[in-house]
Amino acid sequence: MKRKLTNEKGFTLLEILVAVTLLAVALLGMAGLTAALVQGNDFSSRVTTASTLAQDKMEQVTKLGYGNTAAVDTTVTEGYNTIPNFPYYKRVTFTDVDSPSAGMKTMTVTVFWAGDTHSVAPQTILTQ
Repeated sequence: MKRKLTNEKGFTLLEILVAVTLLAVALLGMAGLTAALVQGNDFSSRVTTASTLAQDKMEQVTKLGYGNTAAVDTTVTEGYNTIPNFPYYKRVTFTDVDSPSAGMKTMTVTVFWAGDTHSVAPQTILTQ
């Protein structure tokens, strides 16, 4: 009356190896994606900080008005480690007098980071 089991259920060693290999490939792909996301977020943070520094300087220049800014073409550089709380950024303000026409000044504020390899450069025009 005893029956011998001829069909034992379970996983073979080969099936387990295939499953573990697929899992490892998927996890490695996710690790690469995570690293790329972290790099992207870091770059976005630096662009945002540089844009904020440029905007801050543009507001200072705009507040001074046309008459209180440079009367000739000038460049003012705030080097690395000179902007309070932002040692990894350099800010260059360029005044282009009579541009785009007489009685106007174009102000360009360029903010550099990462050893001058990246920058943002917004502009504004002041009039009399």
